[in-house]
Amino acid sequence: MHNHFNGLKTAALFGAIFSLLLLVGYGIGGARYLWLFALFGVATTAYTYWNSDKLAIKAMRAVPADPQQFPQMYRIVQELSQRANQPMPRLYVSPTAAPNAFATGRNPEHAAVCCTEGILQLLDERELRGVLGHELMHVYNRDILTGSVAGAIAGVVSSVASMALWFGGRDRNPIAAIAVALLAPFAAMIIQMAISRTREYDADEDGARLTGDPLALASALRKLELGVQRAPLEPTPQLQNASHMMIANPFSARDMSKLFSTHPPMADRIARLEGMVGGYHQR
Repeated sequence: MHNHFNGLKTAALFGAIFSLLLLVGYGIGGARYLWLFALFGVATTAYTYWNSDKLAIKAMRAVPADPQQFPQMYRIVQELSQRANQPMPRLYVSPTAAPNAFATGRNPEHAAVCCTEGILQLLDERELRGVLGHELMHVYNRDILTGSVAGAIAGVVSSVASMALWFGGRDRNPIAAIAVALLAPFAAMIIQMAISRTREYDADEDGARLTGDPLALASALRKLELGVQRAPLEPTPQLQNASHMMIANPFSARDMSKLFSTHPPMADRIARLEGMVGGYHQR
């Protein structure tokens, strides 16, 4: 895969979120316990990464896709994975009317791509090919690892920060402990969402290059934006943890600040894809 302009940005954001974890740990326990919080973060990240496919598939109640029942989906993924010279992931279908799709798994050899029944009914074959190209590039660019690490560290920051209220120690400033408990999770969430947005832009571009048809994905995104508004998912804790993997924000159509969204604005994504047709794509 080509080198991404967003790669440096993603690395910088990871540095920021991990530094935040260490800072919170230092604020609670001092330098003596700093390594414990780092170890806790690594262990949590490893567990989430290794089990990412099982967690996401379970959250969406997805079942293995029958090749006889979903031949179009199988045919497209087989063709695109061969074109990319990469392994073909396992395919799943989620029995929900909300139109969406996501990729998950710890690496290309242990990956899965899932479509909802809603998206299979909503999109035509060309648009579905654009969506599946996007999801395959999440797999081949190892964005599942990126998202798992970011989500796990953000979760650890939130958990550790809440401990500041109870285990700050007598020599700690109680006002500072409260500030850490409130602001650190907020900062971690913003960084995690920024990481997710950079990976969505790259999956859009790489998926469009894989299919050779950026306008197909642009058309699909337009339909998905309206489709999600008509049939949003209930924001349960399990789905909230998996929502950053999906091609479209699966929740309500309420206007949200760009700062607090795991997905870039659809209009921006569509404009970038349309810009690729003329051979120019602004980063």
